[in-house]
Amino acid sequence: MNTTLRAHLALLLAMILWGSSFIALKITVNEMSPMIVIFLRMAIGTVAFLVVWPWLRHGFVYQAGDWKFLLGMVLFEPCLYFLFESQALRYTSAGQAGMVTAMLPLMVAIAAYFFLGERNNLKQWIGFLIAVAGVIAMTLTGENSEQAPNAILGNFLEFLAMVTAVGYTLLIKHLVKRYSAFVLTALQSFSGVLFYFPLALMSDWPSQISLSTMGWLVYLGLVVTLGAYGLYNFSLGFVKASTAAGYANLLPVFTLLFSMLILGERLTMIQWIAISVVFVGVYLSYERRSSIPKEVPPGITG
Repeated sequence: MNTTLRAHLALLLAMILWGSSFIALKITVNEMSPMIVIFLRMAIGTVAFLVVWPWLRHGFVYQAGDWKFLLGMVLFEPCLYFLFESQALRYTSAGQAGMVTAMLPLMVAIAAYFFLGERNNLKQWIGFLIAVAGVIAMTLTGENSEQAPNAILGNFLEFLAMVTAVGYTLLIKHLVKRYSAFVLTALQSFSGVLFYFPLALMSDWPSQISLSTMGWLVYLGLVVTLGAYGLYNFSLGFVKASTAAGYANLLPVFTLLFSMLILGERLTMIQWIAISVVFVGVYLSYERRSSIPKEVPPGITG
């Protein structure tokens, strides 16, 4: 299996994990403060990384001047991104929040055009637009839910999260050529603990945490934080930033499916058709031949 195909499979798995994270976040923020949820999530991920750090640290050799890129990376994600997203899920449903992520591929493609000089062919642009059209169709045909008390505010906060995701993707695209993808993910977790610790202290802690909520927190900290971010960061070493972001069109699909399976939400026939349209759009935007130099980032083996 060549590295480009592995990168695309990593992206697909990352989207599945991120799609499920909306459900996990929605459940946990209903029981405790979003700041506590994110802090515990980062703390669990950090503990896991500390266990394997003796092996990971060999992939980190600091290069002069990179502090500003590393600082920008952790500021965008996890700091600002989760700040916006956790608050968004207090006001909107997991399904609608997932739909807002459809803006990410076009936003990244435009930003990558100006800042990275990336070019996409006409078929890829058509694929982006078809996928967005499918997501818009899912949005317009969705029914109101009691889980979205202020959907407009919640969706706007999720949009701000997507703005930070654009900056994060561009910075990771640069940094993954110089550092191991999983070392960068570890730095995100460490920084997230430092950033959210004072915010968590100022929040009202629950008298007790249910076993199911603790399970979701462990899932967010281990599976999503380590797995999804590690896979996404890995993929950016082999595909264009806009191509990787194009997979975000699958987030609304997976989020809706998980919402249906776990939260009991139901999809209409039109929404199922819209989901099929999204998959067609992602397929068209698939990059058949990588334009990334075959230089393997440090710490990543073929």
